[in-house]
Amino acid sequence: MPELKRQLGLLDSTMINVGTIIASAIFIVPSAIALQLRASLPSILVWVAGGGVSLLGALSVAELGAAMPKAGGIYVYLREAYGPVWGFLYGWTSGVVINPASIAAIALGFATYLGFFVPLGDGGIKTVAVVSIVGLTLLNSLGVRLGAITQNVLTLTKMGLLAVLIVVGFVLPGGSAANLSPLWSDAPLGRQIASFGVALVAVLWAYDGWIEVTYVGGEVKDPERNLPRSIVLSTLIGAALYCLVTASFAYVLSPAKMAGSSLVASDAAQVTLGHAGAGLVAAAIMIATIGSNNGIVLTAARVPYAMARDGLLPHWLGGVHPRFLTPVPSLAVQGVIAIALTLISTEPSWKDSYSRLFTYVVLAEFVFYAMSCGAVLRLRRTAPHLPRPYKTWGYPVTPIVFILFSLWLVFNTAREQPADAAMSAVLILAGLPLYFWRRPSP
Repeated sequence: MPELKRQLGLLDSTMINVGTIIASAIFIVPSAIALQLRASLPSILVWVAGGGVSLLGALSVAELGAAMPKAGGIYVYLREAYGPVWGFLYGWTSGVVINPASIAAIALGFATYLGFFVPLGDGGIKTVAVVSIVGLTLLNSLGVRLGAITQNVLTLTKMGLLAVLIVVGFVLPGGSAANLSPLWSDAPLGRQIASFGVALVAVLWAYDGWIEVTYVGGEVKDPERNLPRSIVLSTLIGAALYCLVTASFAYVLSPAKMAGSSLVASDAAQVTLGHAGAGLVAAAIMIATIGSNNGIVLTAARVPYAMARDGLLPHWLGGVHPRFLTPVPSLAVQGVIAIALTLISTEPSWKDSYSRLFTYVVLAEFVFYAMSCGAVLRLRRTAPHLPRPYKTWGYPVTPIVFILFSLWLVFNTAREQPADAAMSAVLILAGLPLYFWRRPSP
Protein backbone atom coordinates (compact mmCIF):
# COMPACT_ATOMS: atom_id res chain seq x y z
CA MET A 1 0.00 0.00 0.00
CA PRO A 2 1.38 3.48 -0.88
CA GLU A 3 2.67 5.60 2.02
CA LEU A 4 2.74 9.34 2.68
CA LYS A 5 6.00 11.03 1.63
CA ARG A 6 8.07 13.65 3.48
CA GLN A 7 7.80 16.79 1.30
CA LEU A 8 7.21 19.72 3.71
CA GLY A 9 10.04 22.03 4.80
CA LEU A 10 10.29 24.54 7.67
CA LEU A 11 8.53 27.34 5.75
CA ASP A 12 5.70 25.00 4.73
CA SER A 13 5.27 23.71 8.28
CA THR A 14 5.29 27.19 9.81
CA MET A 15 2.85 28.61 7.26
CA ILE A 16 0.47 25.68 7.81
CA ASN A 17 0.28 26.63 11.48
CA VAL A 18 0.25 30.41 11.05
CA GLY A 19 -2.33 30.13 8.28
CA THR A 20 -4.60 28.08 10.52
CA ILE A 21 -4.06 30.27 13.60
CA ILE A 22 -4.75 33.52 11.75
CA ALA A 23 -8.30 32.93 10.53
CA SER A 24 -11.45 35.01 10.83
CA ALA A 25 -11.17 35.03 14.64
CA ILE A 26 -8.70 37.90 14.49
CA PHE A 27 -11.43 40.09 12.97
CA ILE A 28 -14.20 39.01 15.36
CA VAL A 29 -12.83 37.81 18.71
CA PRO A 30 -11.49 41.26 19.80
CA SER A 31 -15.11 42.40 20.08
CA ALA A 32 -16.09 39.41 22.26
CA ILE A 33 -13.07 40.05 24.46
CA ALA A 34 -13.88 43.76 24.88
CA LEU A 35 -17.44 42.81 25.82
CA GLN A 36 -16.08 40.66 28.65
CA LEU A 37 -13.21 42.87 29.88
CA ARG A 38 -14.36 46.44 29.11
CA ALA A 39 -10.82 47.89 29.19
CA SER A 40 -7.92 48.14 26.76
CA LEU A 41 -5.00 46.69 28.75
CA PRO A 42 -6.78 43.46 29.80
CA SER A 43 -8.00 43.09 26.20
CA ILE A 44 -4.36 43.05 25.07
CA LEU A 45 -3.00 41.11 28.05
CA VAL A 46 -5.46 38.27 27.44
CA TRP A 47 -3.78 37.74 24.03
CA VAL A 48 -0.38 37.73 25.76
CA ALA A 49 -1.66 35.19 28.29
CA GLY A 50 -3.21 33.05 25.55
CA GLY A 51 0.00 33.20 23.54
CA GLY A 52 2.02 32.24 26.62
CA VAL A 53 -0.26 29.32 27.40
CA SER A 54 -0.19 28.15 23.79
CA LEU A 55 3.61 28.45 23.77
CA LEU A 56 3.88 26.29 26.91
CA GLY A 57 1.75 23.67 25.18
CA ALA A 58 3.74 24.05 21.96
CA LEU A 59 7.10 23.68 23.72
CA SER A 60 5.85 20.50 25.40
CA VAL A 61 4.06 18.84 22.48
CA ALA A 62 7.01 19.65 20.18
CA GLU A 63 9.00 17.00 22.07
CA LEU A 64 6.41 14.39 21.14
CA GLY A 65 6.28 15.63 17.55
CA ALA A 66 10.05 15.30 17.16
CA ALA A 67 10.09 11.88 18.86
CA MET A 68 7.10 10.46 16.94
CA PRO A 69 6.87 12.33 13.60
CA LYS A 70 3.89 10.39 12.27
CA ALA A 71 0.59 11.29 10.65
CA GLY A 72 -2.13 11.89 13.23
CA GLY A 73 -0.34 14.11 15.77
CA ILE A 74 -1.90 14.01 19.24
CA TYR A 75 -3.84 10.87 18.32
CA VAL A 76 -0.48 9.07 18.07
CA TYR A 77 0.95 10.62 21.24
CA LEU A 78 -2.05 9.72 23.42
CA ARG A 79 -2.20 6.22 21.98
CA GLU A 80 1.45 5.62 22.85
CA ALA A 81 1.24 7.18 26.33
CA TYR A 82 -2.16 6.02 27.60
CA GLY A 83 -3.45 3.34 25.27
CA PRO A 84 -5.65 3.20 22.16
CA VAL A 85 -8.92 4.34 23.74
CA TRP A 86 -7.52 7.79 24.60
CA GLY A 87 -6.00 8.18 21.15
CA PHE A 88 -9.33 7.20 19.65
CA LEU A 89 -11.32 9.67 21.76
CA TYR A 90 -9.03 12.50 20.65
CA GLY A 91 -9.19 11.37 17.03
CA TRP A 92 -12.98 11.14 17.24
CA THR A 93 -13.36 14.54 18.90
CA SER A 94 -10.89 16.39 16.70
CA GLY A 95 -10.59 14.54 13.41
CA VAL A 96 -14.11 13.20 12.98
CA VAL A 97 -16.30 15.84 14.66
CA ILE A 98 -14.61 19.18 15.35
CA ASN A 99 -12.51 19.69 12.23
CA PRO A 100 -15.31 19.07 9.70
CA ALA A 101 -17.55 21.39 11.75
CA SER A 102 -14.82 24.03 11.77
CA ILE A 103 -14.38 23.69 8.01
CA ALA A 104 -18.12 24.21 7.54
CA ALA A 105 -18.29 27.27 9.81
CA ILE A 106 -15.23 28.91 8.24
CA ALA A 107 -16.48 28.18 4.71
CA LEU A 108 -19.72 29.98 5.57
CA GLY A 109 -17.61 32.91 6.78
CA PHE A 110 -15.73 33.03 3.47
CA ALA A 111 -18.97 32.97 1.50
CA THR A 112 -20.59 35.62 3.71
CA TYR A 113 -17.79 38.10 3.05
CA LEU A 114 -17.78 37.33 -0.67
CA GLY A 115 -21.30 38.75 -0.44
CA PHE A 116 -19.71 42.17 0.21
CA PHE A 117 -18.59 42.19 -3.42
CA VAL A 118 -21.22 39.94 -5.05
CA PRO A 119 -24.79 39.96 -3.67
CA LEU A 120 -25.69 36.50 -2.34
CA GLY A 121 -28.81 35.24 -0.60
CA ASP A 122 -28.82 32.47 1.99
CA GLY A 123 -28.83 29.83 -0.74
CA GLY A 124 -25.99 31.55 -2.57
CA ILE A 125 -23.87 31.72 0.59
CA LYS A 126 -24.30 27.99 1.20
CA THR A 127 -23.55 27.21 -2.45
CA VAL A 128 -20.31 29.23 -2.39
CA ALA A 129 -19.33 27.60 0.93
CA VAL A 130 -19.86 24.13 -0.54
CA VAL A 131 -17.91 25.01 -3.70
CA SER A 132 -15.00 26.27 -1.57
CA ILE A 133 -14.94 23.01 0.44
CA VAL A 134 -15.02 20.93 -2.74
CA GLY A 135 -12.27 23.05 -4.31
CA LEU A 136 -9.95 22.83 -1.29
CA THR A 137 -10.55 19.09 -0.96
CA LEU A 138 -9.66 18.53 -4.63
CA LEU A 139 -6.63 20.83 -4.37
CA ASN A 140 -5.22 18.93 -1.40
CA SER A 141 -5.99 15.59 -3.02
CA LEU A 142 -3.70 16.49 -5.94
CA GLY A 143 -0.56 16.60 -3.82
CA VAL A 144 0.67 17.84 -0.48
CA ARG A 145 3.16 20.17 -2.18
CA LEU A 146 0.36 21.89 -4.10
CA GLY A 147 -1.62 22.35 -0.90
CA ALA A 148 1.46 23.64 0.92
CA ILE A 149 2.36 26.15 -1.82
CA THR A 150 -1.22 27.43 -1.78
CA GLN A 151 -0.99 27.74 2.01
CA ASN A 152 2.29 29.66 1.82
CA VAL A 153 0.89 32.18 -0.66
CA LEU A 154 -2.39 32.71 1.22
CA THR A 155 -0.70 33.00 4.62
CA LEU A 156 1.95 35.47 3.50
CA THR A 157 -0.76 37.53 1.78
CA LYS A 158 -2.96 37.65 4.88
CA MET A 159 0.04 38.60 7.05
CA GLY A 160 0.71 41.49 4.67
CA LEU A 161 -2.92 42.66 4.82
CA LEU A 162 -2.90 42.49 8.63
CA ALA A 163 0.28 44.56 8.71
CA VAL A 164 -1.50 47.18 6.57
CA LEU A 165 -4.50 47.26 8.94
CA ILE A 166 -2.21 47.62 11.97
CA VAL A 167 -0.16 50.45 10.47
CA VAL A 168 -3.24 52.25 9.13
CA GLY A 169 -4.87 52.16 12.56
CA PHE A 170 -1.91 53.80 14.26
CA VAL A 171 -0.79 56.20 11.50
CA LEU A 172 -3.82 57.61 9.67
CA PRO A 173 -6.14 60.22 11.24
CA GLY A 174 -9.00 58.81 13.26
CA GLY A 175 -7.21 57.02 16.09
CA SER A 176 -6.20 58.52 19.42
CA ALA A 177 -4.47 57.43 22.62
CA ALA A 178 -7.52 58.80 24.45
CA ASN A 179 -9.58 55.97 22.91
CA LEU A 180 -7.59 53.47 24.97
CA SER A 181 -9.41 54.64 28.10
CA PRO A 182 -10.29 52.96 30.38
CA LEU A 183 -6.97 51.18 30.62
CA TRP A 184 -8.24 48.92 33.41
CA SER A 185 -11.62 47.75 34.65
CA ASP A 186 -13.01 48.94 38.00
CA ALA A 187 -14.96 45.68 38.54
CA PRO A 188 -14.19 43.59 41.67
CA LEU A 189 -11.03 41.49 41.32
CA GLY A 190 -12.89 38.18 41.52
CA ARG A 191 -15.25 39.25 38.72
CA GLN A 192 -12.28 40.41 36.62
CA ILE A 193 -10.54 37.04 37.00
CA ALA A 194 -13.69 35.13 36.03
CA SER A 195 -14.27 37.41 33.02
CA PHE A 196 -10.62 37.07 32.03
CA GLY A 197 -11.03 33.28 32.06
CA VAL A 198 -14.12 33.42 29.84
CA ALA A 199 -12.36 35.79 27.42
CA LEU A 200 -9.37 33.46 27.42
CA VAL A 201 -11.52 30.66 26.00
CA ALA A 202 -12.18 32.77 22.89
CA VAL A 203 -8.48 33.66 22.68
CA LEU A 204 -7.37 30.03 22.90
CA TRP A 205 -9.82 29.13 20.14
CA ALA A 206 -8.10 31.77 18.01
CA TYR A 207 -4.65 30.29 18.77
CA ASP A 208 -5.77 26.70 18.28
CA GLY A 209 -3.94 26.17 14.97
CA TRP A 210 -0.55 25.79 16.69
CA ILE A 211 -1.13 22.04 16.78
CA GLU A 212 -2.06 21.54 13.09
CA VAL A 213 1.39 20.69 11.73
CA THR A 214 1.65 17.66 14.04
CA TYR A 215 -1.14 16.03 12.02
CA VAL A 216 1.18 15.96 8.98
CA GLY A 217 4.24 14.88 11.00
CA GLY A 218 4.72 11.96 8.63
CA GLU A 219 5.18 14.37 5.69
CA VAL A 220 7.61 16.89 7.23
CA LYS A 221 11.23 16.75 6.11
CA ASP A 222 13.86 16.61 8.88
CA PRO A 223 11.00 16.46 11.41
CA GLU A 224 13.31 16.32 14.41
CA ARG A 225 14.29 19.94 13.71
CA ASN A 226 11.42 21.35 11.64
CA LEU A 227 8.43 20.21 13.74
CA PRO A 228 9.44 21.90 17.03
CA ARG A 229 10.75 24.99 15.23
CA SER A 230 7.59 25.47 13.21
CA ILE A 231 5.34 24.97 16.24
CA VAL A 232 7.19 27.57 18.32
CA LEU A 233 7.68 30.06 15.46
CA SER A 234 4.04 30.00 14.42
CA THR A 235 2.84 30.53 18.00
CA LEU A 236 5.10 33.57 18.42
CA ILE A 237 4.02 35.05 15.06
CA GLY A 238 0.35 34.56 15.93
CA ALA A 239 0.78 36.18 19.36
CA ALA A 240 2.53 39.24 17.90
CA LEU A 241 -0.17 39.77 15.25
CA TYR A 242 -3.08 39.29 17.66
CA CYS A 243 -1.68 41.76 20.21
CA LEU A 244 -0.91 44.41 17.58
CA VAL A 245 -4.29 44.08 15.86
CA THR A 246 -6.18 44.39 19.15
CA ALA A 247 -4.12 47.43 20.17
CA SER A 248 -4.80 49.02 16.78
CA PHE A 249 -8.57 48.43 17.06
CA ALA A 250 -8.65 49.88 20.58
CA TYR A 251 -6.61 52.90 19.45
CA VAL A 252 -9.19 53.64 16.75
CA LEU A 253 -12.49 52.63 18.38
CA SER A 254 -12.11 52.45 22.21
CA PRO A 255 -13.02 49.36 24.28
CA ALA A 256 -16.67 50.42 24.59
CA LYS A 257 -17.15 50.74 20.83
CA MET A 258 -15.30 47.46 20.26
CA ALA A 259 -17.66 45.72 22.69
CA GLY A 260 -20.70 47.03 20.81
CA SER A 261 -19.38 46.25 17.34
CA SER A 262 -20.46 43.16 15.43
CA LEU A 263 -17.83 43.81 12.72
CA VAL A 264 -15.02 45.33 14.75
CA ALA A 265 -12.35 45.15 12.03
CA SER A 266 -14.62 46.79 9.43
CA ASP A 267 -15.67 49.52 11.87
CA ALA A 268 -12.04 50.32 12.70
CA ALA A 269 -10.99 50.39 9.03
CA GLN A 270 -13.91 52.64 8.07
CA VAL A 271 -12.80 55.22 10.63
CA THR A 272 -9.36 55.52 9.00
CA LEU A 273 -10.04 54.56 5.34
CA GLY A 274 -13.74 55.22 4.83
CA HIS A 275 -15.78 52.86 2.64
CA ALA A 276 -12.58 51.47 1.10
CA GLY A 277 -11.66 50.20 4.54
CA ALA A 278 -14.69 47.90 4.66
CA GLY A 279 -13.68 46.43 1.29
CA LEU A 280 -10.11 45.91 2.48
CA VAL A 281 -11.31 44.08 5.58
CA ALA A 282 -13.76 41.94 3.58
CA ALA A 283 -10.93 40.93 1.24
CA ALA A 284 -8.64 40.22 4.21
CA ILE A 285 -11.28 38.03 5.88
CA MET A 286 -11.88 36.11 2.66
CA ILE A 287 -8.15 35.38 2.32
CA ALA A 288 -7.87 34.58 6.04
CA THR A 289 -10.78 32.15 5.99
CA ILE A 290 -9.88 30.35 2.77
CA GLY A 291 -6.26 30.09 3.96
CA SER A 292 -7.29 28.74 7.33
CA ASN A 293 -9.62 26.21 5.76
CA ASN A 294 -6.90 25.10 3.36
CA GLY A 295 -4.66 24.39 6.35
CA ILE A 296 -7.38 22.47 8.18
CA VAL A 297 -8.37 20.45 5.10
CA LEU A 298 -4.71 19.60 4.42
CA THR A 299 -3.86 18.49 7.96
CA ALA A 300 -7.04 17.26 9.65
CA ALA A 301 -7.67 14.42 7.20
CA ARG A 302 -4.48 12.77 8.46
CA VAL A 303 -6.15 11.97 11.80
CA PRO A 304 -8.87 9.61 10.43
CA TYR A 305 -6.20 8.27 8.04
CA ALA A 306 -3.94 7.30 10.98
CA MET A 307 -6.90 5.83 12.90
CA ALA A 308 -7.89 3.72 9.90
CA ARG A 309 -4.32 2.45 9.57
CA ASP A 310 -4.60 1.28 13.20
CA GLY A 311 -7.90 -0.48 12.50
CA LEU A 312 -10.04 1.92 14.54
CA LEU A 313 -11.90 3.21 11.48
CA PRO A 314 -12.77 1.39 8.23
CA HIS A 315 -9.60 0.19 6.49
CA TRP A 316 -10.32 2.00 3.23
CA LEU A 317 -10.06 5.37 5.01
CA GLY A 318 -6.33 4.68 5.36
CA GLY A 319 -5.80 4.58 1.61
CA VAL A 320 -3.17 6.75 -0.16
CA HIS A 321 -3.43 7.75 -3.83
CA PRO A 322 -0.59 5.98 -5.70
CA ARG A 323 0.25 9.01 -7.84
CA PHE A 324 -0.51 12.02 -5.64
CA LEU A 325 0.53 10.36 -2.34
CA THR A 326 -2.34 11.96 -0.43
CA PRO A 327 -5.00 10.33 1.79
CA VAL A 328 -7.77 10.86 -0.76
CA PRO A 329 -10.45 8.68 0.94
CA SER A 330 -10.02 10.50 4.26
CA LEU A 331 -10.03 13.88 2.51
CA ALA A 332 -13.20 12.96 0.62
CA VAL A 333 -15.09 11.78 3.72
CA GLN A 334 -13.98 14.89 5.63
CA GLY A 335 -15.29 17.03 2.77
CA VAL A 336 -18.63 15.18 2.64
CA ILE A 337 -19.18 15.66 6.41
CA ALA A 338 -18.24 19.36 6.19
CA ILE A 339 -20.59 19.88 3.23
CA ALA A 340 -23.45 18.14 5.05
CA LEU A 341 -22.90 20.37 8.10
CA THR A 342 -22.85 23.43 5.84
CA LEU A 343 -26.13 22.52 4.16
CA ILE A 344 -27.99 21.68 7.38
CA SER A 345 -26.77 24.76 9.25
CA THR A 346 -29.76 26.64 10.66
CA GLU A 347 -27.87 29.40 12.49
CA PRO A 348 -29.05 32.94 11.61
CA SER A 349 -25.49 33.92 10.67
CA TRP A 350 -22.15 32.24 10.18
CA LYS A 351 -20.80 34.04 13.26
CA ASP A 352 -23.46 32.37 15.39
CA SER A 353 -22.35 29.02 14.00
CA TYR A 354 -18.73 29.97 14.62
CA SER A 355 -19.29 31.19 18.18
CA ARG A 356 -21.25 28.07 19.11
CA LEU A 357 -18.18 26.04 18.27
CA PHE A 358 -15.40 27.76 20.14
CA THR A 359 -16.38 27.39 23.80
CA TYR A 360 -17.10 23.68 23.93
CA VAL A 361 -14.47 22.88 21.32
CA VAL A 362 -11.71 24.62 23.30
CA LEU A 363 -12.75 22.85 26.48
CA ALA A 364 -12.77 19.45 24.76
CA GLU A 365 -9.42 20.02 23.12
CA PHE A 366 -7.74 21.38 26.24
CA VAL A 367 -8.54 18.15 28.04
CA PHE A 368 -6.48 16.38 25.38
CA TYR A 369 -3.79 19.07 25.21
CA ALA A 370 -3.29 18.67 28.97
CA MET A 371 -3.10 14.91 28.52
CA SER A 372 -0.48 15.44 25.78
CA CYS A 373 1.66 17.46 28.19
CA GLY A 374 1.09 14.68 30.71
CA ALA A 375 2.28 12.26 28.01
CA VAL A 376 5.61 14.13 27.91
CA LEU A 377 6.01 13.41 31.65
CA ARG A 378 4.71 9.84 31.40
CA LEU A 379 6.85 8.80 28.41
CA ARG A 380 9.99 10.22 30.00
CA ARG A 381 9.40 7.56 32.69
CA THR A 382 7.89 4.66 30.72
CA ALA A 383 9.88 5.07 27.47
CA PRO A 384 13.22 6.56 28.54
CA HIS A 385 14.99 5.23 25.45
CA LEU A 386 12.58 6.87 22.97
CA PRO A 387 14.70 9.08 20.67
CA ARG A 388 14.18 12.73 21.66
CA PRO A 389 16.00 15.02 19.19
CA TYR A 390 14.22 17.95 20.87
CA LYS A 391 13.50 18.02 24.61
CA THR A 392 10.92 20.33 26.17
CA TRP A 393 12.47 23.62 27.25
CA GLY A 394 11.97 24.17 30.98
CA TYR A 395 11.04 20.53 31.68
CA PRO A 396 9.26 19.54 33.92
CA VAL A 397 7.93 23.00 34.84
CA THR A 398 6.65 23.81 31.33
CA PRO A 399 4.24 20.85 30.92
CA ILE A 400 3.17 20.99 34.60
CA VAL A 401 2.23 24.68 34.37
CA PHE A 402 0.27 23.99 31.18
CA ILE A 403 -1.59 21.12 32.85
CA LEU A 404 -2.44 23.25 35.90
CA PHE A 405 -3.67 26.06 33.68
CA SER A 406 -5.82 23.66 31.67
CA LEU A 407 -7.45 22.37 34.85
CA TRP A 408 -8.22 25.94 35.93
CA LEU A 409 -9.61 26.82 32.48
CA VAL A 410 -11.95 23.83 32.42
CA PHE A 411 -13.10 24.44 36.02
CA ASN A 412 -13.65 28.18 35.53
CA THR A 413 -15.55 27.74 32.28
CA ALA A 414 -17.65 24.88 33.68
CA ARG A 415 -18.66 27.21 36.52
CA GLU A 416 -19.36 30.18 34.25
CA GLN A 417 -20.84 28.27 31.26
CA PRO A 418 -22.04 24.87 32.51
CA ALA A 419 -24.08 24.04 29.39
CA ASP A 420 -21.01 24.38 27.14
CA ALA A 421 -18.91 22.31 29.56
CA ALA A 422 -21.56 19.58 29.46
CA MET A 423 -21.54 19.68 25.65
CA SER A 424 -17.75 19.18 25.70
CA ALA A 425 -18.13 16.05 27.82
CA VAL A 426 -20.88 14.71 25.55
CA LEU A 427 -18.75 15.42 22.48
CA ILE A 428 -15.84 13.41 23.87
CA LEU A 429 -17.81 10.48 25.32
CA ALA A 430 -19.97 10.05 22.20
CA GLY A 431 -17.02 8.29 20.59
CA LEU A 432 -16.86 5.47 23.16
CA PRO A 433 -19.56 3.23 21.61
CA LEU A 434 -17.85 3.49 18.22
CA TYR A 435 -14.47 2.64 19.78
CA PHE A 436 -15.73 -0.54 21.45
CA TRP A 437 -17.42 -1.54 18.19
CA ARG A 438 -14.39 -0.87 15.99
CA ARG A 439 -11.43 -1.79 18.24
CA PRO A 440 -9.28 -4.66 16.95
CA SER A 441 -9.54 -7.99 18.72
CA PRO A 442 -6.78 -8.59 21.31
